[in-house]
Amino acid sequence: MVLLEATGTGMGGLVGTILIYGIFLFAMWFFLIRPQSKEKKKMQEMLSTLALGDCVLTTSGFYGVVIDISDDTVIVEFGNNKNCRIPMDKQAISRIEKPIE
Repeated sequence: MVLLEATGTGMGGLVGTILIYGIFLFAMWFFLIRPQSKEKKKMQEMLSTLALGDCVLTTSGFYGVVIDISDDTVIVEFGNNKNCRIPMDKQAISRIEKPIE
């Protein structure tokens, strides 16, 4: 006669599994989602301080001066000849340097 033993897969196993999944989801949020949302918030704060005359660095590596700002686009002037003016999305700005007064 074979005796059946309880393997512990009842309520205790279910709670352990849920706990492991909870820890895994928290770790994913803490290491992946949270830093990304903090960086996005920091970028939005930086772009909200954008003003005319600011020197900006674009994501493509060009330095220019902001000459016009609209809702989600800016016109940036590149170079010394004042003829190279390019409209671009605000999200293409990676760094702002305020002019020294």
